[in-house]
Amino acid sequence: MADQKPALFLDRDGVINVDQGYVARVEDWQWIEGAHECVARFKARGWYVFVVTNQSGIAFDHYTEADMNAVHKHMSQGFAAAGTAVDAIYSCPFHPEGSNPRFRKDSFDRKPKPGMLLQAMAEFPLKREASFLIGDKQTDIDAAHAAGVGGFLFTGGRLDHFAEWALASFEDGSR
Repeated sequence: MADQKPALFLDRDGVINVDQGYVARVEDWQWIEGAHECVARFKARGWYVFVVTNQSGIAFDHYTEADMNAVHKHMSQGFAAAGTAVDAIYSCPFHPEGSNPRFRKDSFDRKPKPGMLLQAMAEFPLKREASFLIGDKQTDIDAAHAAGVGGFLFTGGRLDHFAEWALASFEDGSR
């Protein structure tokens, strides 16, 4: 098995990009300041970086999986243009009250449940005890704790500055 590395899990809307309700079109994408730098710094440290995002807008027919994939492609291209990349993007299109029968169900992947994080842990050799998540909602933090990793609530500002603070806090034992 490959050497284990710590992982930074990032929520998408409200952490990597400005949360404007449902971000379903590339035209609606707006980067959070410091997002590129955050990913680049953690990758330079040898960390994995994953995006874990609930996308219930699909379940409510606000947009399609193809729309989401186009936004994710745009996000990945933005990271590539900045000389960095995330290792994987995990998304959950399900919601138990969705209007689209195909996506109307409860899912172990939907935060606050830990499914997306556990999937990353199954697919990559990561050090769970050294990993943490940055999210903008309590459901993100609950998912992190359910998966056995630290969680930090991002309320705005530069993501790279916040992530450096979170890393220092995490290493000091604050989870």
